[in-house]
Amino acid sequence: MNLGNRRIFPLAAALLLFTLTSCRKQQSKPLVIWSDNAEIVSYVELFNATHKNISAFVVYKDGVARSLPPAKDELTPDLLIGPWLKNSATRKYFQPVDYLFREKSLDRSLFYKQLLEYGQINEKQYLVPLSFNLPAMIFNKKNEDLITTEHFLNLEQIRDFSAEFNEKNKSGAFTAMGYAPSWDSEFMYLATRLYGTSYHEKGSSFIWNEEAMQNSIQQMRQWTLENNSSTSAEQNFQFRYLYMPGYKQVASGRCLFSYTTSDKLFTLTDSQITDLSFRWLEQDGKIPVEDWILTIGLYKKAEHPAQAEKFIAWLMKIETQQLLIERTENMKLDTVNFGIAGGFSSLKEVNEKLYPAYYRHLLGNMPPEQFITLPNILPYRWHSLKSHVIIPYLKESIRTENSDTVQPLEERIAEWTKQFY
Repeated sequence: MNLGNRRIFPLAAALLLFTLTSCRKQQSKPLVIWSDNAEIVSYVELFNATHKNISAFVVYKDGVARSLPPAKDELTPDLLIGPWLKNSATRKYFQPVDYLFREKSLDRSLFYKQLLEYGQINEKQYLVPLSFNLPAMIFNKKNEDLITTEHFLNLEQIRDFSAEFNEKNKSGAFTAMGYAPSWDSEFMYLATRLYGTSYHEKGSSFIWNEEAMQNSIQQMRQWTLENNSSTSAEQNFQFRYLYMPGYKQVASGRCLFSYTTSDKLFTLTDSQITDLSFRWLEQDGKIPVEDWILTIGLYKKAEHPAQAEKFIAWLMKIETQQLLIERTENMKLDTVNFGIAGGFSSLKEVNEKLYPAYYRHLLGNMPPEQFITLPNILPYRWHSLKSHVIIPYLKESIRTENSDTVQPLEERIAEWTKQFY
């Protein structure tokens, strides 16, 4: 989950209590929304304040997709807002909402085409995309002259610029190291995606492109050997010098780059971000959207579909999203929340015209629509699979020492299935 969401749970709880109280006063059967995103509570509060004959409240679910179907003794949801809603285990619980576009409640031209396609199943629109995030590399502005590209960086450029930054003392120990693949497990995972590993749901588990996986591992090992001597040298340098947050790491002068994502980058305070510059991470003209994509689904057995439709139509208006961003700013939550529900909006104009006014680093720096690429369909337990299967496998595989003893992915998946599923 977005770390910003975790930080605002005390506020979310207070808002939820207010929302529930307001709902009881207005009507006995309010619109029920399930979500694991705390910002939705604030959005619902504004919706209730501006809609006299409709009220809604949020039921927090730690893993919306895992909570389906609802238990017999709990309120039936009308809407679900969360990640991992598009997979074989959850798709049967939603009803298509193509009619919202036909009736002009929603305008297809306002959305990123790829995000709308992500919400389609058998050419029908089952999910409405709400927000997403993108990967980036940050660096200190004083090193801007070392980065000869504008707006974007690919893996080879990061590797080459990092090599130029490296420095050693007379005894051969590194005193500066541009970047190392082993420093960040999320970077390692993203590198496999950029090289085409193409993770894809298969039942409760996943399949992948093995050739691309091995190529990505080989590329990262070669990076380490050619630039940084060994994985041990990288890890020792990180332990000695890079024990602080990423924005401080690049400020220290010890490293050139730090990996991050847009939700983390744009929740830094002014003092933290003022000396930073960044480039979006791409490969072959493609910037991969983070797996954690927030979508809205209309529950198949919704008891209040008409109210649910009005909430979706209201939320997906440019004017509404402007109000929500301003509300975040006025409530002084801009340092813990980024944009709409912790990410870029699925509405292009919101990102291109509204965001730069609040996030000055985005002025002239929003990636073109054609660069943005979506992940494949992934199982709703993807976070667990990635954490317990893929990341440990990559950490062992890219090591330049003892890499012949790595346990295969298939065996790790089998163990995960027994232990966690």
